[in-house]
Amino acid sequence: MYKLWIANKNYSSWSLRPWVLLKTLGIPFDKNLCYFETGRGKSSHDKFKNFSPTGLVPCLVDGKQTIWDSLAICEYLYEAFPQVWPADKQARAWARCASAEMHSGFTALRQTCPMNLTHQAPLEKLSRELQADLNRLQQLWQEGFTTFGGPWLAGNQFTAVDAFYAPVAFRIRSYQLPMSNAAQQWVDRMLALPAMQEWYRAGLEEPSVEHI
Repeated sequence: MYKLWIANKNYSSWSLRPWVLLKTLGIPFDKNLCYFETGRGKSSHDKFKNFSPTGLVPCLVDGKQTIWDSLAICEYLYEAFPQVWPADKQARAWARCASAEMHSGFTALRQTCPMNLTHQAPLEKLSRELQADLNRLQQLWQEGFTTFGGPWLAGNQFTAVDAFYAPVAFRIRSYQLPMSNAAQQWVDRMLALPAMQEWYRAGLEEPSVEHI
């Protein structure tokens, strides 16, 4: 059985992506949670190096094989579970592009609105950079809805591209970010997933961590 290493559910957006994918698609796995170190001057890197070559999470272990990047984990799972990505070739290509864009982009959204499930308050002001990220999100999602028919980002089935934007759904709720009706409907659909609700409840029960 797969072993998935993750960090705090309250904060670790990268851990959420493969976890919610595995959970929602019903792929069996064992969860291993390793908390971030707390306090100034402390690092989680050395502790995470015990199971992850990069000292980062998430990390998937399959027997003697270790896969240590969220996007690589999705591609590895796809070889055994084709439902990870859309069945349609065009939708699959788009979903991979959109996931890669999330993997490396949206810097202002990440920096201004870090994932923190306990945070529930609007931003006083949206910077120009953050607004540009939100505009791009809505443009990208609308392209997916229009091209592939929804209600998920790449068609009528939840796939890895939805999992990649799962942390954004939490951020939009936590910081009350303004979105279009179509985008908000996807956010609400994501937040209603049993796996997302399970993650959220568990995150709220974790002890607060400062200076992570």
